[in-house]
Amino acid sequence: MESLLVKDNPLLLPLNKEKTAFDGFITVQDRDFRIRILLPSDRQLKRARLYCCWQLKHLLREYEPIVKQRLQQSADLSGFILELKTVLEVCLKGRPECRSMPPPQYYSQLISEMESLGWEKMLFIDPSFQTLKLKAEDSSGRQHALNIQLKSKHPSEAPECSADLPVPLNISWTPQSTLEQLHRQFLLVLESLAEFWDVLEEIDGKTWILEPEKPSRSDTMRRIAIRNNVSIRVEVDPRHPKMLPECCLLGAEHVVTPLRNKLNANMHMWNPDSSVLHNLRDVLEIEFPSPATHEKSSFNVECGICYSYRLETSVPDQVCNDPRCGQPFHQACLYEWLRALPSSRQSFSLMFGECPYCSKVQLTHTHTHTHTSSVHHEALKHSDLHSELRLPPFQPITVKMATQKS
Repeated sequence: MESLLVKDNPLLLPLNKEKTAFDGFITVQDRDFRIRILLPSDRQLKRARLYCCWQLKHLLREYEPIVKQRLQQSADLSGFILELKTVLEVCLKGRPECRSMPPPQYYSQLISEMESLGWEKMLFIDPSFQTLKLKAEDSSGRQHALNIQLKSKHPSEAPECSADLPVPLNISWTPQSTLEQLHRQFLLVLESLAEFWDVLEEIDGKTWILEPEKPSRSDTMRRIAIRNNVSIRVEVDPRHPKMLPECCLLGAEHVVTPLRNKLNANMHMWNPDSSVLHNLRDVLEIEFPSPATHEKSSFNVECGICYSYRLETSVPDQVCNDPRCGQPFHQACLYEWLRALPSSRQSFSLMFGECPYCSKVQLTHTHTHTHTSSVHHEALKHSDLHSELRLPPFQPITVKMATQKS
């Protein structure tokens, strides 16, 4: 036990030949903490006394019951010191301000790299010089930011890097790498995605985008308005942005079916040398509404249940199939509405119920994810649709839904 204690804690030394008193340091995460341990004559840990430096006492303030328990239950002093170190590891991980500072050469190395890179490329650096944000501009003039979390052993350890990209950011790093080389790699990644962003920028500029409300550089999906209560959701492949994207038509079945038939029939006409928007026009044989020809309010039709357009991040995507009705709903609202009706029934992923507006049998498919029930109930709570005076006769409606979260 004593040899193991000395081996694991070379700075903790006995003060007497009976080895009932120890004084010195224990090392955790490259930090030394002064402790003194006094054992009774029988060397039982249950009656031992532990003295700490003020830094260690401050760190262990919330863990004092655990330390006392370990002192009572450990078989020997070596085992207790190991338990104490484990507690300290957990404590230091939860308190970033208590972690050890990098050595002086870390800062000199970092300043040198920043000067080589150019201070004008620095967007942000924290007081500890471990979190950086670098700016970069691609060939089309788009501005990007590279987030870097340096390790205390920089450059021996690879930093953690992240950016607003539609693909994983894979950066190669060696102990000889620098921030300038890292920035150059990031620029190459941006150039590889330039065509992808060009495709989406054309769609964003020449059509009305229903979702996402505020697209980021990492978003690969666009829901494009076709007409009132009819839209198409496209998922563009960042690596092959001009190839035929994954498409999903949303709207009433009697409107969507002809468009879907055209898409299937004309798919062979897709030309990778043309833009995605141009191909979509040709394949669907339509002209998309644009900011130059239509107001966006023409497509922002509120949900027939909660009377709002946007519910968290979703917009109404369930539409009554009756041409005389065509009322849109949030899928989440419609599910909660049908679930509350005694006459509704469920079969696997389909729920059969009564349409709040039309007088015909309807079939509605779900294409979006559902929200939590608390959001549904909050939307319904503020709706006065429960008033019987406002409701036309009910008829069955069918909703295909995703699994609900309780």
